[in-house]
Amino acid sequence: MGDAYIIDAVRSPIGKKNGTLAKIRGDELAAQVLNALVERNDLDPGEIEDVQLGCVTQVGEQGWNIGRMVPLVAGWPETVCGTSVDRQCGSSMQTNFNAAAAIAAGQLDVVVSAGVEMMSRVPMGSNGGDLSDGLLDRWDIVPQGISAEVIAEEWGFSRDELDAFSLESHRRAIAAIDEGRFDAEIVPVELTNPHVGVQFAVDETPRRDTSPEALASLKPAFLGDGKITAGNSSQICDGAAAVLVASEAAASRLGLTPRARFVSFGLAGVDPHRMLHGNPEACAKALARAGLTWDDIAVIEVNEAFASVVLQFARDAGLDDRWDDINPNGGGISLGHPLGATGARMTATLLNELERRGARYGVASMCIGFGMALAGVLERI
Repeated sequence: MGDAYIIDAVRSPIGKKNGTLAKIRGDELAAQVLNALVERNDLDPGEIEDVQLGCVTQVGEQGWNIGRMVPLVAGWPETVCGTSVDRQCGSSMQTNFNAAAAIAAGQLDVVVSAGVEMMSRVPMGSNGGDLSDGLLDRWDIVPQGISAEVIAEEWGFSRDELDAFSLESHRRAIAAIDEGRFDAEIVPVELTNPHVGVQFAVDETPRRDTSPEALASLKPAFLGDGKITAGNSSQICDGAAAVLVASEAAASRLGLTPRARFVSFGLAGVDPHRMLHGNPEACAKALARAGLTWDDIAVIEVNEAFASVVLQFARDAGLDDRWDDINPNGGGISLGHPLGATGARMTATLLNELERRGARYGVASMCIGFGMALAGVLERI
């Protein structure tokens, strides 16, 4: 089995709901990100064998196998294949998994793992229908916001704790923007004609004007007497991201310099009622496969689907004393969670933070709808 190397990882700036990026189709936004990825690595896109693209809501503009459409829109040769992957919130973490597995098995040599979600243009849930009676007879399936409430209640997190976490997420994201920490991963995108358009280059989701008072004023979003609000939940938003993955032989042949390698992955299946609490188990499996412990891990990215999810992760993983290492540049609450793109976005952010710290190992993990979680371990080269 060979190693799968991360050559580069890039993303668009993240646009808030009905914000700047809402002017662009998802396939066209992702095409810009893919072109930026190959341009900054001086790579002929014809060398890429496959595009594995995560997208959750695969209807309308995001339908028709958007994974194939994006490289075609980008103007890449028709020889570059593409497929679309839906593991809900973990979709472009799954495409990392798929790319790494194909390369490690010797089946492919150069793959782009990517993701896109235009939540302003293609509403979340518009690809779903009624749930099976057979499912509902066995499981009490509820909306994710209710699951986040269940976790907050069962683990004993107060509204103040959830809001304090959310405020810190915004503070960290704003500091990262102001200090230029995202500059190495964000590729500016053209909003109109590529030759005359205006470029968008900075995340517009973090809120500089938020405060404890502002968060406390928000009404519960899912239960009348609940704790989960729009302020301590991930933001609906738009974005795309892409990771260039290659075998050692291909990297050498093409003159590409690896920045990191995928070490291991871990999957967890958990109770689909609470649904969002599998991150500790997925991480434990990925660490065990890598022969590592949390003591070896310098940076930890956990998707901020809801504040209660990350607080539960830290407690159950025994990491309550390591908040400086968990989402040091913010996360889904401040940066937003463009469903299919978030795994690749987190990969780019994790890679750059490892390089900023000069650290070796990092972990990225995501809870997933209907009771799953997926985690991956990276090693900086």
